[in-house]
Amino acid sequence: MREITADPELYREPDENKKEHAGSRKILGITGKGLAVLIGALAVFICRSVIWVLTTWNDLTMEEIVFHLKMPMEGTNSGMIEDYLLFSAVPALLTAAALVLCFWLLRKRKKIRRAYSILLPCLGLFVIISSVAYIWNALEVSAYVENQSTYSSFIDDNYVDPASVPITFPEEKRNLIYIYLESMETTFADKKSGGAFDENVIPELTQLSMENENFSGHTDLNGGYSLTGTTWTMGAMFGQTSGLPLLISVDKNSMNTQESFFPGITTLGDILEDAGYRQELVIGSEAVFGGRELYFQQHGNYEIYDYEYSRTHGEIPEDYRVWWGYEDEKLFANAKKRLTELSESGQPFNLTMLTVDTHFEDGYVCSLCPDTYEGDPYSNVMACSSRQVAEFVEWIQQQPFYENTTIVISGDHPTMDADYCDGIAEDYGRRVYTAYINAPVSPESDVYREYSTFDAFPTTLASLGCSIPGNRLGLGVNLFSSEPTLVERCGTAEANAGLAQKSELMDRLNSDINKAEVSAVSYNQEQQALTLTVSGVHWNQTVTGAGCEVWLGEEKQSSHTYRGESREDSTYYLEIPLSDFENKMGTYSISVYLELEDGSSVRIGDDRIEVTADESREPSASVTAAPYDFLSGKLTLQITNLQGCGEFSGIRCAVWSDADRSDLQWYDAVENGAGSYQAEIYGEDFNFRHAAYTIHVYAVDNTGKETMIGGCHAEMN
Repeated sequence: MREITADPELYREPDENKKEHAGSRKILGITGKGLAVLIGALAVFICRSVIWVLTTWNDLTMEEIVFHLKMPMEGTNSGMIEDYLLFSAVPALLTAAALVLCFWLLRKRKKIRRAYSILLPCLGLFVIISSVAYIWNALEVSAYVENQSTYSSFIDDNYVDPASVPITFPEEKRNLIYIYLESMETTFADKKSGGAFDENVIPELTQLSMENENFSGHTDLNGGYSLTGTTWTMGAMFGQTSGLPLLISVDKNSMNTQESFFPGITTLGDILEDAGYRQELVIGSEAVFGGRELYFQQHGNYEIYDYEYSRTHGEIPEDYRVWWGYEDEKLFANAKKRLTELSESGQPFNLTMLTVDTHFEDGYVCSLCPDTYEGDPYSNVMACSSRQVAEFVEWIQQQPFYENTTIVISGDHPTMDADYCDGIAEDYGRRVYTAYINAPVSPESDVYREYSTFDAFPTTLASLGCSIPGNRLGLGVNLFSSEPTLVERCGTAEANAGLAQKSELMDRLNSDINKAEVSAVSYNQEQQALTLTVSGVHWNQTVTGAGCEVWLGEEKQSSHTYRGESREDSTYYLEIPLSDFENKMGTYSISVYLELEDGSSVRIGDDRIEVTADESREPSASVTAAPYDFLSGKLTLQITNLQGCGEFSGIRCAVWSDADRSDLQWYDAVENGAGSYQAEIYGEDFNFRHAAYTIHVYAVDNTGKETMIGGCHAEMN
């Protein structure tokens, strides 16, 4: 009988394989459970995030989301972030903990645990996909993506470049107080006043609007529609001051690292700055949020008085923070202080301010808010804001500067509170609150106007007494004129559709490649001229030239334009002879622009320079005599290039013959334009008609003192 010997290795191999397989199964099991927990928690987080977004914001748009993703988030309301984390992140973490506990409890029930590991990820993925699909449809992302790939000429065809319009200010410039009311609509008034509520929660604001100008024909409340690109605070402020929607392409780099904010546009702030206005922005939140600081500083050189300023300058305690910064009660107090200082500055001023207590969700109930509407905090906050604004306007009307001041009050955009307007009729057109107070002009026709917030741009200038040829700026129309608005011409649906699509003009106005450097203006005393250089020009159109507009003091209507000299190094040299301004001393304003191949021009920089007489320099002038005219018997004297003369009341000339000094005669020179003077000397006034003569020229000041500034010799033979 054959003996069979077993190989021990053959009997050990199955045990080793079992161990390896068991280890692999354990790793897979742990990974599967971890993945199930992760997907489950993520599903809860995404689902609750979608619910929070759609129940917190009303009519949220992709334009707003894209804008804020590309702008600095510093200054965001911390309470809102906390609410979001409590609503979405905390339940997700609790879900993860609960799922881990379930797996532990089912550790000995293999079949149930295995089914649980399969069904849970499937359910989680279903919730995630459903949530994303729901918000995708709610935000109309497909339409937004399609619009981002479709160029339209709607904006380009309807836009009027303010830089190309010669706006004329009145001789005495009016002050401007521009009050943006957060989320304030005409909707909140009662139905008999033109609102949509049964009870008027903004009675004081309703009265202010109806007693002043809102372009309703004095029959009702009226306000501007908030079109695409203007439905959030920064978009609203941008639209009302530039006449353009705040639209940024998804393919554009983040603006939080940029040094410019639509550098190619001309705004209300730019125009007022050019006219010599001192401008301030007063807000109770952080101005950096949403790019507000960048925009208002670049376009108008506004002084910024925000939450951060108040905190660091002792207006509030350093650790004080409520809501978005500080409440409106403090905002109005700070605005009164700013207005008092501005009114004493001797300059026309523009104070722009933004309230915040009425921000969604439900607003901020301050110490001034009574519980008039029990259980309805947002109505209480709206009513409180209405009273505070009316009291602030009443205070302004009691100030000495009010007589020469226009007040503009405007809601920034319709409220985003998700349920506050649920009860209004579907066909009610929601518009922002509007009131123009103490404007020196009335509408040409007393009819009800349909308009948008774009129209605030030219209308505000008109309310300051400005003349606007054509009555159009940006996409806006001067509502005091009879010019039809964009909404009246197109309707809101067509306007919104056209605004939503990409625009070559908007890309160009905000293009990073559009750059040019303007050197500081300098004064050449010898040449009696101002000089500057334009260099580093990079534009997405061929630049055909550079030029500038120059005016002395506040008299822009007496401006002169100059075209730059192109040089080999691709720079443009501009020289402004002061003889064009009669060599007058004072503050010169210079606005520099580029000329583009399509015939348009774009402003690239502004500067000012104070030109004063050089007190250390001896007064002088160039004195020349034309050849003696035998037919008329006179010698014409030209006096030009006056320097170091300071203020003087006239120019006198002493003339005598070299042969007989006793025949000295005096002549008054007459100004003949561009800072030059002329005197006519007749030979018959002298004893020796055909001889050589000495001529001395004197500047005479207001006291009668004469200072010699030049002279020459001439012959009358």
